[in-house]
Amino acid sequence: MFTGIVEEVGRIQEVAPDRLTVRGTTALEGLRIGDSIAVNGVCLTVVELQNGVIAVDITPETLRLTNLGQVVPDDPVDLERPLAMGGRLDGHMVQGHVEGTGRVLSVEREGNAVVISIEAPPEIMRYVVAKGFIAVDGISLTVVEPGNSSFNVSVIPYSLEHTVLGFRKPGDVVNLETDIIARYVERLVGSG
Repeated sequence: MFTGIVEEVGRIQEVAPDRLTVRGTTALEGLRIGDSIAVNGVCLTVVELQNGVIAVDITPETLRLTNLGQVVPDDPVDLERPLAMGGRLDGHMVQGHVEGTGRVLSVEREGNAVVISIEAPPEIMRYVVAKGFIAVDGISLTVVEPGNSSFNVSVIPYSLEHTVLGFRKPGDVVNLETDIIARYVERLVGSG
């Protein structure tokens, strides 16, 4: 489990059809082969580790549901190690099980923040509610305003400086994960 509090922005080093290598520092500290790491919000397993570079295997399912199939060398990616037992949950409960992607519609400055509007498919929008949680590229965010086919999030300067959101522009594809509790509730209520 993750918190959606990104530890650092790493950089893609190499891209292969079924594997990515990623450079990083802080988020790689203490990692071992076999450990999990979230890359743009996608929970992946470290299969190689040396000198500030990790390798993670990518499955066809991951390529279908996420933006990791579109990355190229030197692209920035959000990195987060899993929550340690007994650690603080500063963000939200993020599984790293991305449900699909959305597309950035606009990036507008509002005071000291930036409001990002993201278009999302209906199967994701059904779980998007005002003041609810959503993970965008693994970043724990609060929905400001949901619409029929898009939603807005307001991003503080710190998050813009320390996550890939600072690089996002209209047309970019982002990974989306909704609240697991909402999905369980729907399943339980729907099966009654």
